[in-house]
Amino acid sequence: MAYSGETISFPSNLPSSLPAKSDQIHVFWHEGMLEHDMGKGVFDTGMDPGFLDVLEKHPENSDRVKNMVSILKKGPIAPFISWHQGRPALISELLYFHTQDYINELVEADRKGGKFICTGTFLNPGSWDAALLAAGTTLSAMQYILDGCGKIAYALVRPPGHHAQPIQADGYCFLNNAGLAVQLGLNSRFKKVSVIDIDVHYGNGTAEGFYCSDRVLTISLHMNHGSWGPSHPQKGSIDELGEGDGFGYNLNIPLPNGTGDRGYAYAMAKLVVPSVEKFEPDMIVLVVGQDSSAFDPNGRQCLTMEGYRKIGRKVREMADKYCDGCILIVQEGGYHVTYSAYCLHATLEGVLNNPDPLVSDPIAYYPEDEAFTTEVVESIKRYQMDKVPFLK
Repeated sequence: MAYSGETISFPSNLPSSLPAKSDQIHVFWHEGMLEHDMGKGVFDTGMDPGFLDVLEKHPENSDRVKNMVSILKKGPIAPFISWHQGRPALISELLYFHTQDYINELVEADRKGGKFICTGTFLNPGSWDAALLAAGTTLSAMQYILDGCGKIAYALVRPPGHHAQPIQADGYCFLNNAGLAVQLGLNSRFKKVSVIDIDVHYGNGTAEGFYCSDRVLTISLHMNHGSWGPSHPQKGSIDELGEGDGFGYNLNIPLPNGTGDRGYAYAMAKLVVPSVEKFEPDMIVLVVGQDSSAFDPNGRQCLTMEGYRKIGRKVREMADKYCDGCILIVQEGGYHVTYSAYCLHATLEGVLNNPDPLVSDPIAYYPEDEAFTTEVVESIKRYQMDKVPFLK
């Protein structure tokens, strides 16, 4: 299916002194995704204990994404953004990644008015329609690149997807948006795809979907949280390397809590870049979650805007070298309602190779000591060099 989405224009009152750039980021978005609401309670539990006067919104709420949309429309990066209308996925498209039985379960749950899926994950009225929009919007973003209409596309979507496995939901995720887009790319013209996931949690669903494939290199940098139950049996440990033809093509980088900007930069330089160089993909999918930030309620990794900016630049550098500059960016977590938007802005600045920050960091000062992270990264490096055939 060729891209046939609508381009949306937004007026900008920003200064005209910003330099014109040949690069554009094509943002795919649909307001219908705001209708997904997982309610209130104690953090993500949906629980009302009865003795709290004020309950909080579920962390995966629409406010966080409203600010992401807003900063891209009104912030300094706005002249570099082109907006495109998203769309719902077809049920047949969902089978690129998920089983028919699993999709049937979700359809039936929606028909009955919703369902508690697993810890923190609720399919409520409006959730299934939003999930279909997130999946279809991500597919449209990938199709835009496949059709040669643009090189950098960003699927600004919710609910997130990277925990959704082929046969089950997990961690706020129903459909694996990135996984669907990767498979579309493989079904079309891409021979090999690298997925680089910087969400604070292990991208277990995406890894599971391509665990036996040597056409997809999945790399996940995440805090070392391990398994969290039946919906998330994967540990995200370094020994989960893939199976069969896919052995060695799932590279996990569990980082210590509080790793910070310099620690992430070291992991990118020592582990991510060499792996991508060996793999030589013709497409990179950057899976972004701002829950790795210093102030996120759902993570402990202490990245600031500058850390995200540097990751964006490094991914762009690899894409220019191997993929003719093609990058699909897919939104995942990021639960600080204001700072997540800032960190997104910084990431996209990096992807655009902007020489200087367009926005200063309003709150970040976090003391860093990367010594322990350096030891961990070197240990992972030794393990991968010993165990992973294609890295030798």
